[in-house]
Amino acid sequence: MATVIGPNDTGYASGGAEAAASAIREQRESGGKRGSDYSQLSRRIADAGLMERRPGYYVVRFTLLGLALIGGWTAFALIGDSWWQLAVAVFLAAVFGQVGLAAHDLAHRQVFRTRRPSEAVGRVLGNLGIGMGYGWWQDKHTRHHANPNHEDLDPDVAPDLLVWSEGQAREAKGVARILGGWQAWLFYPLLLLEGMNLHVQSVRSLFRRSTRRPVLEGVLLFAHFALYLGALFTVLSPGKALVFLAVHQGLFGVYLGTIFAPNHKGMPTVTGEDRLDFLRKQVLTSRNVVGGRFTDVALGGLNYQIEHHLFPSMPSPHLGRARTIVRAYCAEIGVPYHETGFVRSHAEALTYMHRVGAPLRRRAAA
Repeated sequence: MATVIGPNDTGYASGGAEAAASAIREQRESGGKRGSDYSQLSRRIADAGLMERRPGYYVVRFTLLGLALIGGWTAFALIGDSWWQLAVAVFLAAVFGQVGLAAHDLAHRQVFRTRRPSEAVGRVLGNLGIGMGYGWWQDKHTRHHANPNHEDLDPDVAPDLLVWSEGQAREAKGVARILGGWQAWLFYPLLLLEGMNLHVQSVRSLFRRSTRRPVLEGVLLFAHFALYLGALFTVLSPGKALVFLAVHQGLFGVYLGTIFAPNHKGMPTVTGEDRLDFLRKQVLTSRNVVGGRFTDVALGGLNYQIEHHLFPSMPSPHLGRARTIVRAYCAEIGVPYHETGFVRSHAEALTYMHRVGAPLRRRAAA
């Protein structure tokens, strides 16, 4: 379970999320703590060499991704107009998710130190490779990192479709008011639409002034759509093409959702009343997902969400080693550090989503 911390909330939770909520309340009541906690941790991380670049790792990773993309589309062309193409759709959904994770590392300059090569490769992978607007996503994700789980400032907890606190539930309007009461049951079905939503939001972002180089972004984005749809409807019959599209995009969205949802959903949300220093703001709103090597690869290192938020430009293969240092340091200074298994992380998120939707269920019953 987890908790929501807002101006009028008393909080409810258990386990790590409850400890994080309690720590946030203490910070609010004390007026917030300022000090050198983060700088001390940062020195320990730097001394361990964990901020150093890993060019060899990324050469191998990007090469394998390229081979997977080429292999998937080659198999698509060779199999032809057959229902066996659904196996290719499943494979390419996983590959698209991994390409998205690579674009994420580029956006945080984990691969290159400077902006220009990061953006160039990011646009090729994001816009051209999987049809996701790199510039739009980078802007959105940067705002999330600056204020994770902040009800007013984090775009990932905006109550546009779902609600993330009881306060949002009480004030919900439009679609969120309709869906919010049953959002825990609807969450995974809605993820089937997330792949398409990324495409739609990417196109819409081309018309916003905040988008840098919209012409280049648009050319690459529509080149992806033309090549992708052209391949589907050239090789497959219309019916099979539509089924392939639904399976591929649906599973792509579910995969992305299972990567990102456990990171913060079900952890405390904060408001303008909360005054947290950088370390506590990042640690208390994040959850790690523990597992073996498969978990690290499947989630792209984002299962070490606490470490990633504390050190966004740290190369992903170093995050596991950083976990040992960060966890020990948090214990040393008395900051709750929450991690759990993959299944439990989703259970916590869904339980939380059901609880915060309670005001909307009561309203519907009345």
